[in-house]
Amino acid sequence: MSKLSFDSFTKKIYIKSSVEKLYWSWATTEGIASWFLKKATYTSTGGAVRSSKEPIQEGDAYIWEWHNWDGQEKGSVIQANNTNFLEISFAENCRVSVTMEDKGTACLLSLKQYNIPTDEESKLNIHHGCSNGWTFWLANLKCYLEHGILLNETEFDLRNVPLAGFQFVNM
Repeated sequence: MSKLSFDSFTKKIYIKSSVEKLYWSWATTEGIASWFLKKATYTSTGGAVRSSKEPIQEGDAYIWEWHNWDGQEKGSVIQANNTNFLEISFAENCRVSVTMEDKGTACLLSLKQYNIPTDEESKLNIHHGCSNGWTFWLANLKCYLEHGILLNETEFDLRNVPLAGFQFVNM
């Protein structure tokens, strides 16, 4: 990506963690629910629900549920190399890839969301909404892995606040 556009965005963050711990944080139910989700379910291509410690595999289906949102995100695992890269379908036709690189004293985590439709509603809800959302969630992951604290709101119920997803920075 040599210039900014509405069909994709990239977010990067250095996190003082091992690549193995970062991958666990993304690729297992136990990991992703520790900093990001209220609940995650991964199902193999054969229909078996993966255990909380079992890494995702290419072809798996997922269902994600967040605190403070009654909806679900459903998608599939496009790639998962069990080391430092995974890619999922997200927000219907979009894709999200996550790459983790060891940089000595920290790891560089790069998240790219792409295939974003460029109609006005998608520019607002997917590009703007997801870009802001991933910025927060990556900072939350850093805080969790480096300091053991979570920034996301789990105490106050924001589901009945009409614009909560656009106004609260820690949803």
